Amino acid sequence: MTATRVTIRFDFADGQRLGPGKIALLEALAATGSIAAAGRQHGMAYRRAWLLVDEMNRMFKQPVVIARGGGKAGGGAALTDFGARLVAHYRDAEGKAAGVAQTAVGLFEAELATQAQPGMT
Repeated sequence: MTATRVTIRFDFADGQRLGPGKIALLEALAATGSIAAAGRQHGMAYRRAWLLVDEMNRMFKQPVVIARGGGKAGGGAALTDFGARLVAHYRDAEGKAAGVAQTAVGLFEAELATQAQPGMT
């Protein structure tokens, strides 16, 4: 059984969102140097991964990811300095939220049913 974890999602006033899935994609991109490989790590097609990266690049004043076209040297992608700071600040906020929620998590876990309960009809 995996431990309970606290995640956060930022829902901006204009309807844009930044949460654990996009941050995980950025972390995978930083590790692999590839939008396609990062997407594969998260079970998504290249197009879906590219659309999420493009969405994040448009979301902020500065780009989060820079992509290099293919060719002889191959393509690739990398986080910008801003993108790396974005991931770090997100993980910092997530860690702080988890620390604050620790008591609530313990209370919730203590009340979890050991088996699924019948639904309301």
